[in-house]
Amino acid sequence: METTNDPRPATDVQAVRVTGGHRLHGAAAVQGSKNIALHLYAAAQLADEPLTLTGIPRILDTRVCAEILTLTGTPTTITGDCIETTPAAVWHPVIPDQLGSRIRTTAVMAAGLLARAGQVRFPLPGGDAFCHRLIDRHLAAMHAAGATLDVTDTHVDARLHGRAPSPFTTDAMTQKWGPSLGATVTAMLLAARAPGTSKILNPNREPEVLESASFLASGGVGITWEGTSALHITGTDRVTGGVFPVPPDRLEATTLAMAAAITGGAVHLTNVPATTFPTALTALLGDAGIELVPADGGTLARCPAGPRPVDTATTSATCTDVQPQLTALLTQAPGTSRIEERIYTSRATHVSPLRSLGAAVRADGPTITVHGPSALTAAEVTGHDIRAAAALVIAALAAEGTTTIHGTYHLHRGYSHLLPKLTVLGAHLTLPQASSPARHAGARGVNQHEPPVIVCGEPAYPHE
Repeated sequence: METTNDPRPATDVQAVRVTGGHRLHGAAAVQGSKNIALHLYAAAQLADEPLTLTGIPRILDTRVCAEILTLTGTPTTITGDCIETTPAAVWHPVIPDQLGSRIRTTAVMAAGLLARAGQVRFPLPGGDAFCHRLIDRHLAAMHAAGATLDVTDTHVDARLHGRAPSPFTTDAMTQKWGPSLGATVTAMLLAARAPGTSKILNPNREPEVLESASFLASGGVGITWEGTSALHITGTDRVTGGVFPVPPDRLEATTLAMAAAITGGAVHLTNVPATTFPTALTALLGDAGIELVPADGGTLARCPAGPRPVDTATTSATCTDVQPQLTALLTQAPGTSRIEERIYTSRATHVSPLRSLGAAVRADGPTITVHGPSALTAAEVTGHDIRAAAALVIAALAAEGTTTIHGTYHLHRGYSHLLPKLTVLGAHLTLPQASSPARHAGARGVNQHEPPVIVCGEPAYPHE
């Protein structure tokens, strides 16, 4: 479903202006993984000792999670690229509406609270508002762990019969989208504090799940994989703390690679080994003409012959979170490309603004079709979610003239310094001006020198 392009006024200080036609070259360090970090923040509630997560992404979603942790009982501070938590003395198991409705991992955060406090109240999750996404597999895991659930149109109240979850069996498979990533982690957090062994059928095996499993194992939780069919979790009444690193963000790495590719350039991703990219994603990028070459401990991303058309579908391996950026890249590939979006079938908010730039692209249900190459021309457009905003930046790099992109708030939710990195690589753009300090929820442990959390009143949608 296409979304009407509704740009903010030209005076919007959060707009970025991109002048296309400049080849990108150089090196860039990639931030810590946003999606992995968000799940580790939830897992941090389980630690009975001080915990430090290093290499975190310095994004708005990190600050929202830090505020949730602090306000619900886990004192949290952000210092540079580290987030530090202290075990809770008293739990306050209510996730504030204005915070929980702004991130996609609210149900996972709630699972950590439920496992520790025995009860939780949370709003339906938020994040990117491109489609409705159910949380039924999360709720099924909570129920299986012994919780009584009271679910309304806006909130969920969950309460365990005892203080700790009971060992359980749950299935992470969704009806349409394969194994749920978020529900797998929700079940893992509940099982980690259950006195016995729990079983998760059809677990998701994306990096977010694997890193959460490594974190729990390092804290003393028993983790046993039964191939791809099941995951066995043996709980403990004490999870140790310590230091745990957040790996580099494969999504930012891919975004930078596509930005360089659409301009005919190359980028050395200095801290991203080629093994960071899942095999299927590497294959997809190769089909689109992008080579990922190991170089000096990182990866050289280049597109020597230019973009090539592809016919593909998003799966749990070829991440849906690069589909909008790929669509932008394919506007410069000679021929017809088709992308079937199988994860979020209404993920097409980038299609209408790309058309405003001159792209020959359309969305028919879950299928996006791109005819290229298109001569892109500057326009005033709006990004309505994180990856759509990134896609518009990529397209603007190849457009003639200066494009104004509104909605850069979303970029700050997912990327810590994407725009400055592009500038260093040679992009010609005007960075958004700093916004005035916003009133925020005031977690006492959050470093006040970080960018403010801006409450923008995003719609809240339930999701996986």
